[in-house]
Amino acid sequence: MEKKVPQQAIDGLGHVNNVVYVDWIQEISKSHWEARTTPVQREEVFWVVLSHFIEYKAACFLGDVLVLKTWVDTIAGVKSERCVEIWRKADKQLAVKARTSWCLVDAKTKRPKRITTELDQIVEKDGGQ
Repeated sequence: MEKKVPQQAIDGLGHVNNVVYVDWIQEISKSHWEARTTPVQREEVFWVVLSHFIEYKAACFLGDVLVLKTWVDTIAGVKSERCVEIWRKADKQLAVKARTSWCLVDAKTKRPKRITTELDQIVEKDGGQ
């Protein structure tokens, strides 16, 4: 996913605010999930964030074009760990590296649900491709 840094993403220090990166991490994660699942599957289950670990490697500024990449790294029980990288396109500089722990939840019961082999295969661990 590519994204051009808009004015509203810029903080008082003149670079992208760290909270904006969290929004983008969630946006690409949702987009990846929706691209690989059916509407029926998305009605049956949803994901909630358990934790985010984010490393800020380089600043991004107004007008920068960013490349966001995501992939599922591990799946076990009811949890999945997803990685996200955000790169500045112009100089190929890694700006943000994130790891998010997610829990799969049954939409009817609102309780954690074991990740099935079918779902595991859908979100195949693709190494950010």
